[in-house]
Amino acid sequence: MGKHRRTSPVKRTSPVKTGGSSPAAPSSPASTRGRRLTHALLGASVTLAGGAVASPPAHAEAPLQASASALTAAAGTSGGLPASAASARTPLQLIADGLPRVSAEEVLSIAESQIGVEENDRGGGTRFHRWYMDSYRAAETVERDGGAIRGYANAPWCAMFVSWVGEQAGIRPVFGWDAYTVTYAQWFRANGHWGTTAKPGAVVFFDWKRGDSLYGIDHVGLVEEDNGDGTITTIEGNTGNGKVERRVRPKAEVVGYGYPVYRG
Repeated sequence: MGKHRRTSPVKRTSPVKTGGSSPAAPSSPASTRGRRLTHALLGASVTLAGGAVASPPAHAEAPLQASASALTAAAGTSGGLPASAASARTPLQLIADGLPRVSAEEVLSIAESQIGVEENDRGGGTRFHRWYMDSYRAAETVERDGGAIRGYANAPWCAMFVSWVGEQAGIRPVFGWDAYTVTYAQWFRANGHWGTTAKPGAVVFFDWKRGDSLYGIDHVGLVEEDNGDGTITTIEGNTGNGKVERRVRPKAEVVGYGYPVYRG
């Protein structure tokens, strides 16, 4: 109970299928899953699934494939955003124009309000589990990873907690949502919002073995503060105590950071 485990019904060893990409909030499940639009952005064609860039590879109908490395290179490595937002805006930045203006501080306030929420004796039963199971995203990730929706009832929930926070803030299309830490990190990287700098409100991905591969990711949380001493303060769900807690973690355990679009 409360151990840091990957949050997918089936552990994946290959890149995620694009069928699990995150649709935009306004669309209905039926219309979103069947609708794909191809746009030329950042100098390459990237496939959008209801407003969010799908994880690589691109859909077959896209004229060109926008690889994760190309998007990351365009965004830079220090903060996950282009050097000149005016001349090279990322797909998520464009989507954010139609969403509420939300700051990192507001998102962290939502996360902080959940500190103390605790899982049941089976390792689940939180509002984050119930929300995810009731969302159409659960059906998409089951289709991608295997298993059944009921399997999420007592599943590891660190990614579900972070996803829930983005939903409550009203910025899910630029925050992402998933139950599997690895594919959640891939989503940020594929969208060009991935880097190595700790920033308040960044989604932080950990590997307890201190590796640098996305496939080694064990856990995810939200950065509250870079402490300037080689550690970060975070707010996380599914901690070792089976709760939402504030933690201090060494940066040596961090694989990377995903950067939602904040406009506070």
